[in-house]
Amino acid sequence: MSILQETAAQSTELAKLGAGIGAGLVAIGAASGIGRIGASANEGIARQPEAAGDIRGGSIILAALIEGVSLFGVVVTLLIALG
Repeated sequence: MSILQETAAQSTELAKLGAGIGAGLVAIGAASGIGRIGASANEGIARQPEAAGDIRGGSIILAALIEGVSLFGVVVTLLIALG
């Protein structure tokens, strides 16, 4: 094996390691964000029970947006790892 082939193999391995770490960070960030939304929604409903429907609807929409972005991030990192 030449030096260039060894360097390319190491580079591929590092890219896969980075993709795995990136996918993990995306999942942790999304879980943290959705958890904060849930906590804030519960606080808001406890303070103003009459606004429970509006708060619940807004929090579901925000959680869905975060989930979509995180899914995109995981797919991109896994494509890097498999590519």
